[in-house]
Amino acid sequence: MQLPEVFLNSIKNVKGFDEAAFIKVHQSVEQITAVRLNASKKSAIELEHLQSPIPWSSQGYYLNQRPSFTIDPFFHSGAYYVQEASSMFLEQALIQTLELSKPIKILDLCAAPGGKSTLIQSLICKESLLVSNEVIKTRVTVLCENISKWGAANVIVTNNDAKDFARLPDYFDAIVVDAPCSGSGLFRKDAAAIEEWSLNNVQLCSQRQQRIVADVLPALKKNGVLIYATCSYSAAEDEMICDWLVNDLKLETIALKIEENWNIVESKSDLHNAYGYRFFPDKVKGEGFFIAAFKKIKNNADEQPAKKNKPSVERVTTNEIEIVSTWLKDPDQFFFIKQNEEIIAMPVHLHNDLVLIQSSLYIKKAGVKMGAVIRNGLIPNHELALSTILKNDTAAIEVDLPTALQYLRRNEIKLDTPLKGWALIKNRQQPLGWVKILPNRINNYYPKEWRILNK
Repeated sequence: MQLPEVFLNSIKNVKGFDEAAFIKVHQSVEQITAVRLNASKKSAIELEHLQSPIPWSSQGYYLNQRPSFTIDPFFHSGAYYVQEASSMFLEQALIQTLELSKPIKILDLCAAPGGKSTLIQSLICKESLLVSNEVIKTRVTVLCENISKWGAANVIVTNNDAKDFARLPDYFDAIVVDAPCSGSGLFRKDAAAIEEWSLNNVQLCSQRQQRIVADVLPALKKNGVLIYATCSYSAAEDEMICDWLVNDLKLETIALKIEENWNIVESKSDLHNAYGYRFFPDKVKGEGFFIAAFKKIKNNADEQPAKKNKPSVERVTTNEIEIVSTWLKDPDQFFFIKQNEEIIAMPVHLHNDLVLIQSSLYIKKAGVKMGAVIRNGLIPNHELALSTILKNDTAAIEVDLPTALQYLRRNEIKLDTPLKGWALIKNRQQPLGWVKILPNRINNYYPKEWRILNK
């Protein structure tokens, strides 16, 4: 791998940069693979390749080799998320700046494909709300899929520009901005990114990062926390943005505690000594990453939120509520709405939040889709199968790996079972989805768009 001289020169004054070691690690063939376990599903996890824990993550592990995730049922069940190890440091930024045991509202602004959102959801309490947003429409689908696999009900996925969140002034206790960047921190994983890098692109990214943060900041409460992150080594996208956040947006820098043996480089910006934390792949077992935390210490300027549209919600009948309630562990903890005949379960304490967000933003997904009630019975949605709200004694069939893969390919499967009607397919205790067992056949209800395509 040949790193451009102009790139190396551009970061030579960045604290912690060791050119010889940096070049050497980029020329190596070592590939670091890491996963983060889903704490709500990990009781059944026995991943063969777990090697050692990631020191700054409570659920993160390095793998001793990269398996084929595509043919691992645990991957499809949401039992873990494949995530770059350095980016899991977001956990430290959150636990050191927020009281996560208390109900909070948190926004992951640039969320696709969902790594940081699933991490956040695992840390917040069930009374909290995560809004997971992605502005690019083509990326929202995979975000919704990964949130669905994670299984939680206290998440709303939106598809909005940062400026749209000004309609929710002083709403969020914390906002995470994993900003679009020039991507130099991922050169080792994606050599094609080197060809796209340029000094001009760094400057364009820096301007875009400022626009994004300035646009979303009104939605952050006074004394709320902003977490800013990039996968870039460039000071123009990192320390200089930190200085701008302090100087122009009047945020207050927050120092984070790091262990010396983590080998994370703590830096301070030139003008305001704003703290930042940079990950170099020659120093840590992970890719390039930068993160910084700030507190908002000023109120928003007086401004009127945008006019809200009255949300349109189809009525859920008493009979429908009775039917779907029989599928849940704790039905009293949820309220129900209907969209295109699909009934959705949402935690009851988030009712007002859903109404407000629905009137202000474009929602792609909320809570857990239960399914549609037809002829006094529920046709269960795949989201319900993977959720953590489904009752434990739901009819289920444990299958071996070959059968599980046939199911995940949406092929016909054969089962020897006395069960009739709807049942979960499980592999090593992990739900994979629904089948309907009829007298003469078994219908596979795994989603077509999620099916494994390779043979």
